[in-house]
Amino acid sequence: MLKLPALSVIVITKNEASNIAACLASVSFAGEIIVVDSGSTDGTATIAAEIGAHVTTTSDWPGFGRQKNRALDLATGSWVLSMDADERVTPELALEIQQAMESNTASIFDIPRRTSFCGQWIHHCGWSPDRVTRLFRRGAARFNDHLVHESLQAAVLNTQMASLHHSLLHFSYPTPNHYWDKLKIYSEAWAIQKAQEGKSTSIGRAMTSSVVAFVRSYIIRLGFLDGALGFVVCQMQAQATFYKYFQLYFLTQSKKQSKA
Repeated sequence: MLKLPALSVIVITKNEASNIAACLASVSFAGEIIVVDSGSTDGTATIAAEIGAHVTTTSDWPGFGRQKNRALDLATGSWVLSMDADERVTPELALEIQQAMESNTASIFDIPRRTSFCGQWIHHCGWSPDRVTRLFRRGAARFNDHLVHESLQAAVLNTQMASLHHSLLHFSYPTPNHYWDKLKIYSEAWAIQKAQEGKSTSIGRAMTSSVVAFVRSYIIRLGFLDGALGFVVCQMQAQATFYKYFQLYFLTQSKKQSKA
């Protein structure tokens, strides 16, 4: 495929040496690749630079939303594709991205995403269908300032949006340890964010939310159809739910005790 000079790909990274080369290779059709690295110690930034990405290193971590906006501010293309280092664009999706950019039908596009867990594609459990808003005209949207679970926000009301059909591949959890490592990062950031918003919780809420999460993902969202790993995913999601609420409980209780 010919390079798309109008397209900038943005990626934020930290210690993604095992992923970054394959990620950037999958978007080699882009005219510009921006990588904003937050202090990797495994050579991520060097690998990205050797591949041809424009790499910027930051000394602080403001959260996922603000870090992605830093990358967005460095982009110069008319269009932007936001990627995570553990994601890959297939040739079919690359072609569809080009067609979307040329169509003038919308300014923001969401993309279906398929996630692999320990070598198996998960088709249910609430992981699929999973649509992520990633392709947009530069200036049409920015990320919110959330520490975690950031999302794109349209710059103006009634911005035309549309959907692509070919999937973005997500290799987020090649081993159980990858899941638990991400769980810790995301849960703690979620708890800090909620505490800053003045939210609180209880152990009872944590327990109830955990049970509800399992029932929703395993029964309502048909996780049982993914077999043994479907059960594992749903069980881990339940544990993740308990953990994030417990983190919030711990933070709020610590704050109360410090004021006592």
